[in-house]
Amino acid sequence: MGEVAAQIPTSFGHELRACLRCRLVKTYDQFRDSGCENCPFFKIDEDPERIVDVTTPNFNGTISMMDPRRSWAARWLRIGKFAPGCYALAVSETLSEDMQSLCQEVRVQYIPPKRI
Repeated sequence: MGEVAAQIPTSFGHELRACLRCRLVKTYDQFRDSGCENCPFFKIDEDPERIVDVTTPNFNGTISMMDPRRSWAARWLRIGKFAPGCYALAVSETLSEDMQSLCQEVRVQYIPPKRI
């Protein structure tokens, strides 16, 4: 297991945010300090203003994944290829058009949340 694990949230309060692409959950400060382990192309750690563009405080539930590649829940939630860490079960917001274009440019998949 040579993969790097994502940071675990240091607190579980109102400062928690979820990445709009991969749903990784960390505190605002953790995103500012080290970005998103699954989405380094967002360069959040280089441009803290981008945190509000690519993360949201509005998400439902969390799940902690220690070994995503072997977890049926990780496969079901489509996070089986991401770093071990804490993830939101669902986010309701979508990435902006600019950030969706960036995902296309770097050839990573972005799946918008389903509309209920």
